[in-house]
Amino acid sequence: EGRETRLRVVLRVRPLTCTETRRGDQQVVHSLGDGAVHVSAARHDATFGFSAVFDAGASQEAVFEGSGMRQLVELAMDGFSCTVFAFGQTGSGKTYTLMGPLGQSDTQPASPALLGLMQRSFTCLLEQSRSRGSDLALSASYLEIYNEQVRDLLSPGPPCALPLRWSKTRGFYVENQLSVEFESLEAIVSLLLQGSQRRRTSAHALNRHSSRSHALLTIHVRSRGVSAHPAPGQGWGAQGSARGACPSKQGTLCFVDLAGSERVKETGSSGELSVEANSINRSLLALGHCISLLAKPRGKRTHIPYRDSKLTRLLARSLGGSGITLMVACISPSSRCLSETLSTLHYASRARKVTTRP
Repeated sequence: EGRETRLRVVLRVRPLTCTETRRGDQQVVHSLGDGAVHVSAARHDATFGFSAVFDAGASQEAVFEGSGMRQLVELAMDGFSCTVFAFGQTGSGKTYTLMGPLGQSDTQPASPALLGLMQRSFTCLLEQSRSRGSDLALSASYLEIYNEQVRDLLSPGPPCALPLRWSKTRGFYVENQLSVEFESLEAIVSLLLQGSQRRRTSAHALNRHSSRSHALLTIHVRSRGVSAHPAPGQGWGAQGSARGACPSKQGTLCFVDLAGSERVKETGSSGELSVEANSINRSLLALGHCISLLAKPRGKRTHIPYRDSKLTRLLARSLGGSGITLMVACISPSSRCLSETLSTLHYASRARKVTTRP
């Protein structure tokens, strides 16, 4: 607590797709073990190091256990603000890593072996809650940032834009966002699937189910040790514990599924798809700029432009504030995706230098 903590960055390399294999694409990314990965192609020969590297054969369970996700769940229960975000080119496996296969629903659940980091974290959270015997209140909120509009994915009716506010006590927050309490695994998975089905997706040349928005699912974990609710804006810190029987803690576990970076020329996007792509790329550029500045030593940092996009505003606390953050960089091993893969690897390498003070 209060010590400088680096962002934990892990890398996942997806398998070559059937289309890439048929086309004769070469595999240019190779895992070397011990968190190192090597890129070898014409005029490119580079090695990158991460906290962990998961190659094409890694199971969903191996990614959950090896990424440090279990520790992140436990830290959220201890009152810390924890964030995991998946980053990479469109079609690189971000949504699969976080959620598992597409097309799952309440009536057609995914095979347990294919479940992603989210569902595994929910299971871990509820198991830990029962084993600790603590009286926890759990709730979830789910939003998307589509064309620089923040939209609630859980509120009834068509998604409408919500205002993003700033306060000294809370930092940036979304006004009037719905938060839904849950007590069982079925309830939170149902909320996740319900919200995901309302998220904007489209098909283009690189991805049949391309996410056209950034999505943020936040689990709020509060111990119910307080007899009275704190005053508005006070939170559940020391003020709450003074009035209650035992100290209260409030932690968060936020899952961020970023829309994929893409080149309009490669995806064949036009019209509305092109507008969406430009909006996605602008916000990812703003995020990359913030990460580059945060990677500098604290004494040499200039102003961090969090206000440049809605995405960076909502991730401000996770990236450079008092949170604990895990970044899962997802890449394709195909020679055809080399330029985007190198871009993601450089991006992720910079993120490893960012420090926070949890």
